[in-house]
Amino acid sequence: MFTVIASVILYVFGFVFLYGVIRLAVRHGMEDLEARRPQVLRVAQSASVDDRAFMRENAFLSGS
Repeated sequence: MFTVIASVILYVFGFVFLYGVIRLAVRHGMEDLEARRPQVLRVAQSASVDDRAFMRENAFLSGS
């Protein structure tokens, strides 16, 4: 009987532990995304500026 009770308790605590680990991992992942967002925006803006400059310099390639 003690074995069954111990197994149930460990089983429940295992799920609680996994829930905490997953929640912590998601929180850290979201923080990483928030930290990298300005860098991604800068890269996207500079890419669009580069594309516009390229199209201005090479209008014959764009068909206009």
